[in-house]
Amino acid sequence: MIDKTFESLERAVADIHDGATVMIGGFGNAGMPSALIDALIAQGAKELTIVNNNAGNGETGLAALLKAKRVRKIICSFPRQADSHHFDALYRAGEIELELTPQGNLAERIRAAGAGIGGFFTPTGYGTLLAEGKETRLINGRHYVLESPIHADFALIKALKGDRWGNLVYRKTARNFGPIMAMAAKVTIAQVQDVVALGELDPEVIVTPGIFVQRVVKESA
Repeated sequence: MIDKTFESLERAVADIHDGATVMIGGFGNAGMPSALIDALIAQGAKELTIVNNNAGNGETGLAALLKAKRVRKIICSFPRQADSHHFDALYRAGEIELELTPQGNLAERIRAAGAGIGGFFTPTGYGTLLAEGKETRLINGRHYVLESPIHADFALIKALKGDRWGNLVYRKTARNFGPIMAMAAKVTIAQVQDVVALGELDPEVIVTPGIFVQRVVKESA
């Protein structure tokens, strides 16, 4: 019997190792798997490479992971905002590496990993510092930059509901990066509000099929 549910958040993240590349879903706080992040902080893994839309807000979630100094490198599109003081302090002190990626490129690099694409050409970033050291090509009179896929060891995502097979549905825009991150990681861990019985999720509304999810855990577990 296939049962991907875990009884605790702690068990779900127990094997995330030092130096792992971890994708974390969310657009700001929308869709951020805060309970899984808290469990990861308690677990103690360090020297992590984090892939996220931004570099944390305030004191919770990803910001708390940064504050704990568990992150060696962050790949994101929006590292600085009014309340990103933990990232700012680490970056100014030279204690964290930043790989800045335009948001569309970030999404496509993640999607490319899940789709098995070895790279893609995009006009975004051409002629800027972001294109330094990258292959460029003139295609139909327009300049493009070669971007590589982003693969991850783990993805931590948040969904509204999941079943024991790992099928997921999301709440509106909280979906954001979750579906493509689930495809791009070796192990996807989904924090859900409710674990429902098989058959309760309408197949027509399932966004992330269970084939891309290895673990499901209730956020209040």
